[in-house]
Amino acid sequence: MRQLADIPHPEAKITLFSWNGKYLIKLEKGQLEQTYKVSEMDVTSEADVRALLDDAFIAAAVLRFTHMRQDLQAAFDRHDI
Repeated sequence: MRQLADIPHPEAKITLFSWNGKYLIKLEKGQLEQTYKVSEMDVTSEADVRALLDDAFIAAAVLRFTHMRQDLQAAFDRHDI
């Protein structure tokens, strides 16, 4: 796996990788992470992948982190952990 870029953002750490014919977009916030795989056949360049990371995509991913944290906490609560 080759790291292509760290993309600065105040809400999450965003890293772009290239691996096995795919671009991987990895977003991290605290202990949670989301990874999106984009086939190199579906885009023409790394610039296209960066274009996918628009405000709407990032806002949805950040909201998803909130839901992920809530889901994890609910699981802890259900099992008294």
